[in-house]
Amino acid sequence: MSTGGRALGRTGGRKAEGKTRGAQGAPFAHRELAANPLATLPVEFVGSFPDPQVRVDPQLPEIAFVGRSNVGKSSLLNALIGRPGLARVSGSPGKTTLLNFYRLPSLYLVDLPGYGFARASKSDRAGYQKLTRGYLRTRGTLAGIVWLLDIRHEPSTADREMQELLAQGGRPVLAVLTKVDKLTRSAARTRERGLAQALGLGSEQIQSTSSRTGQGIAELAESIVQLERGAS
Repeated sequence: MSTGGRALGRTGGRKAEGKTRGAQGAPFAHRELAANPLATLPVEFVGSFPDPQVRVDPQLPEIAFVGRSNVGKSSLLNALIGRPGLARVSGSPGKTTLLNFYRLPSLYLVDLPGYGFARASKSDRAGYQKLTRGYLRTRGTLAGIVWLLDIRHEPSTADREMQELLAQGGRPVLAVLTKVDKLTRSAARTRERGLAQALGLGSEQIQSTSSRTGQGIAELAESIVQLERGAS
């Protein structure tokens, strides 16, 4: 993968050669990007679907966004595509209950239901989990996954379960830390290192972002563009 973004590697946590290995991928030089390569592209909301095998035309590589409820998926998507309000942002977590598809010229961004929402009923949580797992396990056009984690919090049990699911799938994964603007610069660096260690990830497999300030958004967009080019 070329410079400019972060490599999307394989997330895991397996033991290999005496040390823990998490996301795996070739490291590359890090540089700040002046512009978001996705923000100027045309984008349209395709629809919301309850079927993990739904057919969308044309068939293009898909990048999925997954994370706990209230992690900031919708805000991040809006920042990535430069369209405030396209992905609905709610003050109440757990509002994304279907697969939301957004089409760009050469790929789809797919917003998956958030996990770990305690206020949802047991049957609703089971339904969201079935839809998300079905999509991540069986979707043939899935090119990579952006896994969102709140930089302020330790990985939850639900996060650990998601990491195991992603490891089993073997798809390229990038761990994206959201809400970095809530911390000081030094505190953010400390949390980045701590989360990388806790999850068994290399530093090149974590990207810190802020939907409010735009920090890390252009770099994340470049990673997505490079992955899509590799999948095409």
